[in-house]
Amino acid sequence: MRPTMIILLLITLLTGCAVTPASASPGSALPSDPATVVATNLSQEQRDGLVFMREEEKLAHDLYIALGATWKLPVFTNIAASEQTHTDAVKTLLERYGIADPAASTAPGVFSDPALQALYNDLLAEGKTSVTAALSIGAAVEEIDILDLRERTTSDLPADIARVYSQLEAASENHLRAFVSQYENQTGTAYEPQYLSMAEYTAIMEAAGQGHQGQGNQGQGNQRRGQRP
Repeated sequence: MRPTMIILLLITLLTGCAVTPASASPGSALPSDPATVVATNLSQEQRDGLVFMREEEKLAHDLYIALGATWKLPVFTNIAASEQTHTDAVKTLLERYGIADPAASTAPGVFSDPALQALYNDLLAEGKTSVTAALSIGAAVEEIDILDLRERTTSDLPADIARVYSQLEAASENHLRAFVSQYENQTGTAYEPQYLSMAEYTAIMEAAGQGHQGQGNQGQGNQRRGQRP
């Protein structure tokens, strides 16, 4: 998540502006043998990016666990499991490149980055106000994650990091579709992107139309099995 995106989301929450109505796990597609990838020197920007993505993925995991406990919707706990794979994948990269892990000893909901800590606190409070707010926040987090990963995937990024970022982006697109499906089921209204442009959002939704429908059916099935909204 870019610092500017964090600030924007914090301003949205703190000023009381309404949140605009906005799983495939990459684990199996991540490099199965990290030792075969030769670690190269990273720029400071690339190192900082890995540190940030480690905590950003942890934020998504911890937030979804907390919101899942509040609203009892499987979409949160299912996606949280995928987010654990994400943050672990970035942890592997940190270890490979000899970078200190900011989340090595932090408890759930605790972050080394003050901006991420403030963001988590605000998102959790907002997400507990209603199930629709929680689903909208889940979608917003995935939108921002996609933008952050795209920004950090530069042409000079080492192949192993680029591969992980690509897999995380694909998973976040799946997660976005799942949250959108649940949001639309709950509200009966179309979700509108909060941070992606409409063109970017439409491309994501149309890239896997069948997958989007499948996610929607899965969400409806969970509700039919007695899960409360």
